[in-house]
Amino acid sequence: MEIAATCILPGTCRGQLLTTRQPISFWGCVDPVTGHISDKRHELFGETVSEKVLVFPFGKGSSTGSLMILELLRLNLAPAAIINIRTEPLLATGPVVGKHFYEKTFPIVNVDESDFELLKTGIYAEIVSRKNGSYIRI
Repeated sequence: MEIAATCILPGTCRGQLLTTRQPISFWGCVDPVTGHISDKRHELFGETVSEKVLVFPFGKGSSTGSLMILELLRLNLAPAAIINIRTEPLLATGPVVGKHFYEKTFPIVNVDESDFELLKTGIYAEIVSRKNGSYIRI
């Protein structure tokens, strides 16, 4: 099955989905040293975001979250990709800066709400994020 997506940051990857219906703040929710969800109130507590296609509706938090993503990239603990319903610019800043400093980044795409509901933890997916056409193949 192929799901249409909107390119936020270009790139391609394959990986296992890690899905939540809760927003994620990379500042205070993800440990940048281990790549694990560290917020005990979050439904993904204890799960690693590293090398996963992280699926969440939208981010929350401050600009410091971009620095946490940058640190995850530096330590090779970043997600393989991010899929959102709505990506705020601050979330995309970390991977953009990571490409500049470390030559590391990952794709980010948006999908509509009905397609978001099709994305379940454990499914393997291919993400293709391009300005002229993006999709998720599950």
